[in-house]
Amino acid sequence: MRRVLVLRPEPGASATVERARERGLEAFAVPLFEIEPLPWDAPDSAQFDGLLLTSANALPSAGEKTKAFRSLPLYAVGAATADAARDAGFSVAAVGEADVDRLLGSIEPGLKLLHLCGRDRRAPAAAAHQITPVPVYRAKPIEAPDLSQAEGAVALIHSPRAGRRLAELVRDRGSIAIAAISAAAAEAADAGWAAVEFAAAPNDDALLALAARLCNKPDPE
Repeated sequence: MRRVLVLRPEPGASATVERARERGLEAFAVPLFEIEPLPWDAPDSAQFDGLLLTSANALPSAGEKTKAFRSLPLYAVGAATADAARDAGFSVAAVGEADVDRLLGSIEPGLKLLHLCGRDRRAPAAAAHQITPVPVYRAKPIEAPDLSQAEGAVALIHSPRAGRRLAELVRDRGSIAIAAISAAAAEAADAGWAAVEFAAAPNDDALLALAARLCNKPDPE
């Protein structure tokens, strides 16, 4: 059975490793990025109808200034993001288990939303809301991650940026299988891998289900 290589930043990497091991997979974390908080100025909360979060990294990075927005309903992508918001004292109005576009499509149109986000965010495609992005963290590339155990593994790609970074770092790709969270993340990883597939849905559960299948897939003779 192949091992699972988890490349996302901490603390998400450890959470994914734990979920992988619960499935009986041999998993280890080698983050390609580290989360670094950015300085930011908090706008007036009265300008907004709600708070949008697409990553569990946003609130810890944003710090104490987020208290000013606890009166706003919060819209979160992913259960982990929603749990982090509840733990921080926010009222979660809606949770999207797929992606930000589906979440926005499921809520009342015309809302003015403050999006606390990463610097390298993907802008939502929906135009039914007025979204003000405020970067509160960045994913900083780790200069020389230890990929010595990557040979023969299934590498989990959680974003297009991670796919591009792995492709930059690895030249001998033929033994490594790619399990990507989306088609865009799979495409960013480029070619030359033992396999490249993307999850049925853009979430950790679907990604780990794909990883389990690839781990147990016989190598071509």
